[in-house]
Amino acid sequence: MNRINNEKFIILVATIASVGLIIENVLMGWEFWVPAVVLAGVVSLWMLNLSEKIDYDIRKIFYFSYAVLLAFYHGIHASSFFDVALVTILVMTTYSILNTEYMMNILLLEFFVIWSIHFINLPGGDPLVYDKFNVSRMLLHTAIVLLVYFICVRTINDRIEDEEERRIKESRIEANDASMEDFLSNVSHELRTPVNVVNGMSDLLIKKGVGFEADSIKKAGVRLAYQIEDIQDYTECKRQKVFLEEENYMSTSLINDVVTSFRTNDSAGDLELVVDLDPGVPAMMHGDIKKLHKIFRHLLENAVKFTRRGGIYVRMYAENTDYGVNLCIEMTDTGIGMDRNALNSVTEGMYQENKKRNRSSGGIGLGLFIVYGFAHRMGGFVKIESAKGNGTTVRVTLPQKVVDAKPCLALDNTFDGAVLFHVRPDKYKIPKLRDFYRSMAANLARGIHVPLYSAETVYEVERLKEKLHVTHIFMGEEEYEENKGYFEVTAKEDIVIAVSAGPDVTTPDGSRVMLMAKPLYAYPIINILNNGHDATDLSGNESAERPVFKGIRALIVDDEPMNLVVATSLFRDYEMVIDTAGSGREALSKFRENEYDLVFMDHMMPEMDGVEAMKKIKAAAIDLKKNIIVVALTANAVSGAREMFIKEGFDGFIAKPISRADFERVMLRVLSGTATGKGGDNR
Repeated sequence: MNRINNEKFIILVATIASVGLIIENVLMGWEFWVPAVVLAGVVSLWMLNLSEKIDYDIRKIFYFSYAVLLAFYHGIHASSFFDVALVTILVMTTYSILNTEYMMNILLLEFFVIWSIHFINLPGGDPLVYDKFNVSRMLLHTAIVLLVYFICVRTINDRIEDEEERRIKESRIEANDASMEDFLSNVSHELRTPVNVVNGMSDLLIKKGVGFEADSIKKAGVRLAYQIEDIQDYTECKRQKVFLEEENYMSTSLINDVVTSFRTNDSAGDLELVVDLDPGVPAMMHGDIKKLHKIFRHLLENAVKFTRRGGIYVRMYAENTDYGVNLCIEMTDTGIGMDRNALNSVTEGMYQENKKRNRSSGGIGLGLFIVYGFAHRMGGFVKIESAKGNGTTVRVTLPQKVVDAKPCLALDNTFDGAVLFHVRPDKYKIPKLRDFYRSMAANLARGIHVPLYSAETVYEVERLKEKLHVTHIFMGEEEYEENKGYFEVTAKEDIVIAVSAGPDVTTPDGSRVMLMAKPLYAYPIINILNNGHDATDLSGNESAERPVFKGIRALIVDDEPMNLVVATSLFRDYEMVIDTAGSGREALSKFRENEYDLVFMDHMMPEMDGVEAMKKIKAAAIDLKKNIIVVALTANAVSGAREMFIKEGFDGFIAKPISRADFERVMLRVLSGTATGKGGDNR
């Protein structure tokens, strides 16, 4: 029992014993004033327990003192002589749960004191007869009390030893956890550093156009970087030490990430991705965007891996709550599914179905466990529905705070027309895929309040054109290719024809037909509805335009020469002015002699590590009356590293291998409010 339960148990026993003593007192005609005192004592016990105003150790002494007085009062009466042992045993066993040996010693002493009082002068009643029967009873009672005393003392000492061993074990576990964190930090640094070089140098080779080999190297490097992250994330989920790094983010960036990941996934093959983004999702929310990206990535990779034919349906919507919204993510595939045993084992980690289930050799079986770990840490939950041979649906629900409640996608108020959705149902060999597209179109039309009509044939398209004011027709590449001439003519009638097509589909010269890159999702559709033939960026990436940090003077500090080459090449793409330093001491020297707006600082360096170098540079900046922003650029990317670096005094944190999205996000944050890079917030 824990401390609270122990305390209540002792008071309950004391209350029952007090009631029994009051009844005996009345029946035996003992002192008339005692019941009132006993009753006041019981009330005091409960008030002391409920108020908890007095320290627990002092309360224990009060409870014990009350029991000793009760036992003493009961025992000194002649009629209670042979009950003294029983009462002593009751009090001993009850108070032994407090693990205090001196209480057992006091109770044993009290037992002999009470008997001594009886031997000296029995207060009333018949004198004790020392015959064989009574003497044997006294010896037996004494032996039993001594036996119970030694058992209680032994039990107390054993529990104290067990508690000490538990504390030692916990301290060792904490020490091991700390060692594990150091180990993960070192492993992260040692593995991420060469991966950063591989990815960065392959980018340089791709820019020079050396061939597809460089692209293959880059993809392998990215895959390795993801697997390093997965191992770290799995370890942190297993130890329940996942740190959240919350910030404001655009909700559409999550879907952009899914679309981009699917396009670059070589394992996707002929699979189709249908993305259903509810336009009513708040435009901006507050949460851990990195972990949300990882949840999407794991769900998508898992669906691709276990789906041979058909496609994947991604749905994201929000449910309003008192604290903001529940962000709901659904990932449904037409894959081979899981049986009940597989579903039960998913949350145990290291789950991977037999090789026959895999579409490829990729993956180390950690994805779903990481999704569970992240969702639980963020206060959400995961539900999986699956049947062998009938696909899988994973639903993740995550509470998020709302920063900007306006819809993430909206139609212009000037829109006036009807929209046709031309899809031939017989082209889908797997009916689920047809249902995916229909659900996406219906949900989008309902979300933006647009009249949507389905047309399965060209005849139906023509019939609806005659009845309605049709302004837009959306279709797939098969429908377009089958009746290309008809739709080319229709596109010249001020009706926007938009085709969701792969990279191999082309239109004739002078065509007004608009091609939307697969996979299709709400953003390019809204773009076309709002802008018609003037719509651009139909890839679905609304953030395609890269920010420029022209003229920003930056010093990159790293003891690995190749990391300096990689970072320099990347940062110059943003028109920054770059200088480098190979150590903390060199960085400090250069900072004193030159003008910089930012310093990108590696963490683990010999002689002077990044934290020490950062603090010395900031101290020098105060002396020299300079403004400086120092961003940690490090391969130490275990969960919680960002908070650690920010707490140490860094203004931002970027993990290696360097992600352009992370770099741009951090740069925009630390340079906010200034065009020259001076200033910025503390994040």
